Amino acid sequence: MAPTLNYIGIVVTDMARSLAFYRQLGLDIPADQDAAPHAECSLGGGMRIAWDTEETIRSFDPEWTPPVGTGRSAIGFECDTPAEVDKVYDSLISAGYGGHKAPWDAFWGQRYAILHDPDGNPVDLYSAIR
Repeated sequence: MAPTLNYIGIVVTDMARSLAFYRQLGLDIPADQDAAPHAECSLGGGMRIAWDTEETIRSFDPEWTPPVGTGRSAIGFECDTPAEVDKVYDSLISAGYGGHKAPWDAFWGQRYAILHDPDGNPVDLYSAIR
């Protein structure tokens, strides 16, 4: 049997701030997870997303250090309409989160935007242009 992808993990500096960002993107994360060293959320279809504090990672990997530079991977959130891409992007920017590339009509047929979560991880927003 081949391995099954069922988990995306994110290392965070400030759990509450990171979870607030992902809640604004629609993830149903219980508020009692804000002070936890590890938080999880089901994405459906057997997929989960989880967050661990840097301290949690160092508890089993004392040599761990945060990566330097920008990441090469991203988490993507599909929006229902191109207008929703703009609305969600503007909402997160207004809440003080970092934008990387404001919404634009990409040549591949999607309205697209790129933000950074509180730990600098790229988060893409997109919707098909109909």
